[in-house]
Amino acid sequence: MRHFALIVTLIGLANTAVAQTAPSEREIRAYDGLLLAAHEGNVEAIHQLVAEGADVNILDTRGRTSIHVAAFASEDDALRALAEAGADMNALEGQAYDAVTIAAVANDAELMSLAIALGNDPGLVTSPYEGTALIAAAHLGHVDVVKRLIDAGAPLDHINNLHWTAVMESVVLGDGGPDHLAVLDALLGAGADRSLSDRQGLTPLDHAVRNGYTEMADRLRKKN
Repeated sequence: MRHFALIVTLIGLANTAVAQTAPSEREIRAYDGLLLAAHEGNVEAIHQLVAEGADVNILDTRGRTSIHVAAFASEDDALRALAEAGADMNALEGQAYDAVTIAAVANDAELMSLAIALGNDPGLVTSPYEGTALIAAAHLGHVDVVKRLIDAGAPLDHINNLHWTAVMESVVLGDGGPDHLAVLDALLGAGADRSLSDRQGLTPLDHAVRNGYTEMADRLRKKN
């Protein structure tokens, strides 16, 4: 019972903790220069400001660069213009998120793929949980994002500081429905390790059985 209570506590922390924080309306009103241009997707202004010597890696009060601001605003053209101007595509903002993980959490597959193409490493360790974009997307059941990250070479078996992998999160934090099942299929099909256990020694199969996720349990019992 103690193990079960601890798992419930960890699930609660993972589901309720404030992870990503997009710029608030108040913060946006205070933006100027490249930060404002990035938020608005104003490519012409970005080009002009860069030509005038603006710092492409300028930070807002929460450690977001113009790259993060563009990612939160889903401004693909701004992201491309900033990258071409030399912005650090692997920068982490104040909560340790990069553009790829921001897009993965938002289920913004196109911007995420663009960020990777522009040099953002899909395997960066991100977030207060020391996870990856793949773990975040598996948790949320974002199937297309998961498949694109796998294709981009994201690490399949990274273990975060909750001691969970992407496979584990698809089960523990998933709902057993079609999206999380498709995520699990994609991960297992790519060769993700189904045997890695959590700190209590429970495997993804153990959690699937406990949660009554019959289809997930069936998948996890199968040999590749």
